[in-house]
Amino acid sequence: MDEKTLTILEFPAVLEKLAAYAGFSVSAELARALRPSSDMEEVRLRQARTTEARRLLDRDSGVSVGGARDLRALVELAARAGVLEPAELLDVRNTLVAARDLGRLLERYASEMPNLALLGALLPPPSGIIEAISRAISERGEVVDQASDRLAAIRRDLKISHDRLLGRLERMINDPKNSPMLQEALITQRSGRYVIPLRAEFKGQIRSIIHDQSSSGATLFIEPLAVVELNNQWRELQLAEREEIRRILAELAAQIGRHAAAINEILAALAQIDLALMCARYAEDLRAAEPVLLPFQPRPNHPGSVIKLFHARHPLLPPETVVPIDIDLDDNSFAVVITGPNTGGKTVTLKTVGLLALMAQSGLHIPVQSGSALSLFENIFADIGDEQSIEQSLSTFSGHITNIVRILDQASSSTLVLLDELGAGTDPQEGATLARALLAHLVERAIPCLVATHYPELKAFAHATPGVVNASMDFDPQTLRPTYRLTIGLPGRSNALLIAERLGLSPEIIHAARAGIDPSDLRAEDLLDEIHRQRDHSRQASAQADLARKEAEKLRYELVRRLENIEDERMKVLADARAQAQREVEALRLELEEVRRELQRARQPLEALKPLLEKVEALEVETEKPVVRRGQASGKFQPLQVGTRVRLRSLDVDGVVMAIGENDLEVQVGTLRVRARPNEIQRIGEEESPPPEPPKTSTRLRRAAPDKKVERSAVFHPSPGIELDLRGERAEDALPALERFIEQAYLAGLPFVRIIHGKGTGRLRQAVRDSLRRFSQVDRFENGLDAEGGEGVTVAHLQSD
Repeated sequence: MDEKTLTILEFPAVLEKLAAYAGFSVSAELARALRPSSDMEEVRLRQARTTEARRLLDRDSGVSVGGARDLRALVELAARAGVLEPAELLDVRNTLVAARDLGRLLERYASEMPNLALLGALLPPPSGIIEAISRAISERGEVVDQASDRLAAIRRDLKISHDRLLGRLERMINDPKNSPMLQEALITQRSGRYVIPLRAEFKGQIRSIIHDQSSSGATLFIEPLAVVELNNQWRELQLAEREEIRRILAELAAQIGRHAAAINEILAALAQIDLALMCARYAEDLRAAEPVLLPFQPRPNHPGSVIKLFHARHPLLPPETVVPIDIDLDDNSFAVVITGPNTGGKTVTLKTVGLLALMAQSGLHIPVQSGSALSLFENIFADIGDEQSIEQSLSTFSGHITNIVRILDQASSSTLVLLDELGAGTDPQEGATLARALLAHLVERAIPCLVATHYPELKAFAHATPGVVNASMDFDPQTLRPTYRLTIGLPGRSNALLIAERLGLSPEIIHAARAGIDPSDLRAEDLLDEIHRQRDHSRQASAQADLARKEAEKLRYELVRRLENIEDERMKVLADARAQAQREVEALRLELEEVRRELQRARQPLEALKPLLEKVEALEVETEKPVVRRGQASGKFQPLQVGTRVRLRSLDVDGVVMAIGENDLEVQVGTLRVRARPNEIQRIGEEESPPPEPPKTSTRLRRAAPDKKVERSAVFHPSPGIELDLRGERAEDALPALERFIEQAYLAGLPFVRIIHGKGTGRLRQAVRDSLRRFSQVDRFENGLDAEGGEGVTVAHLQSD
């Protein structure tokens, strides 16, 4: 990418904001060195990593490369046989631990985040380094005794030698013969050796070596000859300890040096992952979206570029004050001429388009609405701002022309050109002619471009030239202030006379100025004013229609909610009434049974009871009809989508739609995924289709004919659920419940059920499985998955018709 353009469009400022999210210095350097790419595969990979990182942060907002350090200098030193300090070794260990933990996390999410998982596969540290450092170095950065057997032995001897030395000195300073000669009963050190303070006037009274004296000369610090050998032993052991520690540190550094390439590769992968997390966090703060990146598709008189940015915001402007713009070029346009008032936002619009294109091609999500699309430009060129240079003797006009010449030499139909105030800085007539010629040259070469100008000649050129479209920055004539909104398809209006009139300029002067304007230009301005007024009216009407629609939706949802509450109440009343009717019919049937038995004992004919029994059976059939929920309007027009909560009728459980196929759906039920046809599921809160009408057979008749085979599909049977919990039950109590459950599940058409019996002693499990082997309805059974309870659960697959 053109480095000058990157600076003009303030791309380095975006990278600095990105680098502020870095977890360690390597990724911060990577962010500052980030450059846009024109390779489609590379850009899509970067965008995919950012998207996956945002998904990862949604799962766990605390994910980071915490604890990682820039180890490159340390690894290079270790590779050159250098020795690392304990604190530096801890940095190596902590970085490798952070890499290992992050790699394990990404491995768990490999199916959802494959691109990050590929980077995570590079993170496992070389074997043994973490353990070796942890074994030798404490958290306080000290080499521990367990680092080597020799170090442990040296430190044992060192402690013994130290204790002997101090013990001998303690006895000397506490000796009544010596204490009067001492400045104080104190043991101190000079030059690494233990000494005692002797008063100067007693010099020579104790055979010793003088190591130092006080500033006043009143005290001599002496090492008695009696402890010289002990001091020597203690000092020798200190030196031995230091050498052993150095040997241990050198050995650890050598181990790191042997794996220098692998560690540098881990650092590079960590930096790439951290960069993706940085891009994700920056995108969240910008409320950004992933752009759709499209290749060029050239066609006659068109380069095949796409620029569709909806609610685009400049990423460096305060989000609470920036005004979003829409730049949506149709299939026939590739060049835009933007006109409007000074400080109206033309330059910001050019920078916004260019900067968002650079960000998208760098792998960053951009502050736009979802669905925004951009072509992948091979390069982006910008001439924005004052190119005046005293040092090079260039005027503003000369500076612009010099830059434009450079741009025209390098631009092509696959690059984007942004030109601000084209032709400005010279005679207006010549500048307008030159600007028109430059724009015509760009259009002739089919180079995608956005041009900001004040020249009315370019408006007319854009209106008359295929591939070019006018755009304008809106201006509020009431407040005399720009609105910073961009309108594609309409040129900007000339507001000079209006502003002058509003600010109180004499009407005679205004009238004289109008008289000097070409009448055709005045008519064009009046027509443009009318178009803008009609557009504003349309925009207001659209806003009012949107508001009315939202109010209608709100009222509709409120009405649906109330109707649902009414329907819930109706269902409850009907269910209570039906239950009461069933109890009364059952009582009546029992009375008739009693009468029938009495008549049998009295040997009386039973024909008179037959009509009553038939009526009772009819009542039983009527009361057993389920209460059907009335359908509501809500949700009928809403198609099923991934993530919709539904109820599986056959299993009588709730789940979430995970995938939608051509003829079936995949529904997540707990830890299981179940495939079902659309007619087997019901949206939560949606009207429930009535079950099949049961045959006119009473409960009593069904009891009377148990041997008669009934097809499962002929009768609607409610589901008992897919789980039966038998934990805590005795086998003799559990098995009848199991038999009833299997029978009900089979009749309800369930494909499988789970029996929870626990692990315990295994008796209940064995009894359950022995019973399942005898049930004809059971096709096979198996242990539950680990997530279901393992051996504490048996999954029974039922026979299908």
